[in-house]
Amino acid sequence: MRSPALRHVLTHLVTPLLMCIGMGLAYMGAFVTPEPHHLPVAIVGSGPQAKVFAQTVKDTAGDRLDVRTVPTRADAVGLLKSREVTGAYVPGAKAPELMVATAASDMGATAVEKVFTPVAAKEGAPLKVTDVAAPVADDPTGQGLFFLLIALSIGSYASVAALGAGGAALAMRVRALLALGVSAVVSGIGALLAGPVFHLAHHDLAGVWGMAWLYSAGILLIGVGLHTFLKRWTTLTMMVLFVMLNFTSSGGLFRPELQNGFFGTLHAFWNGAGFVEGVRSLLYFDGDGLASDVWTLMVWLLVGLAATGLAALYERPRRARHAAAAAGSTPAPGTTAGSPEPVAEPDADRAAREAEEEVEETVGV
Repeated sequence: MRSPALRHVLTHLVTPLLMCIGMGLAYMGAFVTPEPHHLPVAIVGSGPQAKVFAQTVKDTAGDRLDVRTVPTRADAVGLLKSREVTGAYVPGAKAPELMVATAASDMGATAVEKVFTPVAAKEGAPLKVTDVAAPVADDPTGQGLFFLLIALSIGSYASVAALGAGGAALAMRVRALLALGVSAVVSGIGALLAGPVFHLAHHDLAGVWGMAWLYSAGILLIGVGLHTFLKRWTTLTMMVLFVMLNFTSSGGLFRPELQNGFFGTLHAFWNGAGFVEGVRSLLYFDGDGLASDVWTLMVWLLVGLAATGLAALYERPRRARHAAAAAGSTPAPGTTAGSPEPVAEPDADRAAREAEEEVEETVGV
């Protein structure tokens, strides 16, 4: 290709085109055809009749449902509030009842209602639906936490370019401290959005902020560490890790039981799922399962610290070489003013231009 400018533009187009492919595969693969896969439900009742009824439901649904029986309605409510089941059906010839917890998943509640509405119809009575854990009125679908996750993620990964490219001249420890500071600001913005602005969190706002900080700090530290090795490809990598795989596996829209096995598996340990499920635990389920979600976020933070540590070790000899080269280029005593000196300006200009392009590319995305 004869034109360097055209080659430069085409090279930079690779990233958005790969993002187009990746986003299409991830979002459409995760969200377009939600179907129950081993969706856990309970049948309330004891004795042979309840077990036969549960087996009939299981045989009809096949792999779509995992059916268990519980002896009492209170036991079923406990399973719903611990998010071990998505729905609990109470058979009855006069008033069959389906209990759900929409704060855990509005889409999951809708899915089990679709399953049990025809079951109740066969009993000859309309289905009564009882919500044992409803989200706040300001977030009727319970999906506000997913959009909060998006805001935190964008603020975090978009800041990586500024810290990685724009701060390349700074020591890694300085960039890491800046990352921790930026994460405090991003999580503070998230807490304001969740609390005073949109009222998603009516209590435990400090806990929401803490989990948002863990989430944001992990992303920023991982990104700053990776930037040392990946340079301008960091943006694409961050999009894959914290958008394509992260949003789709978070459980913010669809629980893993409504997705294929790939995204359902990621939900068990990905950081977005840790944040969304952790905040749900805190706000709606009395902290049930919260410790596990906090540990998930802590592990990602430790991965970020390890990434920045490795990057610092990698950069150390290179910085030493640059310092030695700079010292060697200093004019010796007695050198005339007209003596030729190394000209570093073009390299500096090129580095600054590349950093600016990377920041613009990330912000544009």
